[in-house]
Amino acid sequence: MKYAKEQRLDIGRRIYCGEISRYEAAEEYGISEQTARSYMRMYRDVNRLPPKHGQRSIGALSFRKEPAKLDELKSMTKEELILELIKARITEARLKKGYEVKGDGTVILYDSKTTK
Repeated sequence: MKYAKEQRLDIGRRIYCGEISRYEAAEEYGISEQTARSYMRMYRDVNRLPPKHGQRSIGALSFRKEPAKLDELKSMTKEELILELIKARITEARLKKGYEVKGDGTVILYDSKTTK
């Protein structure tokens, strides 16, 4: 389904402002997630807005030194909880392979003899 420029900008505005996610927009408007993302970028570029830094890709996740506390977990949204779970699984997989990445990007290698 093709949309006029004004409609694409409106879809992009809704995504940029956080009214809907790009996945919800894709389902609602019958477009792909990538198209929804490009609509959001088009809206951002036309209005000369900065990129959204609150939404990060999995590759750009920032890791804490300590896991989230129970009170913090209770106050998180579903999306935030999913990101915490992803971070925990990535950290676990790295530790199984024998290394750890600190919050500043420093890599710590562990001797396989000392990790058992």
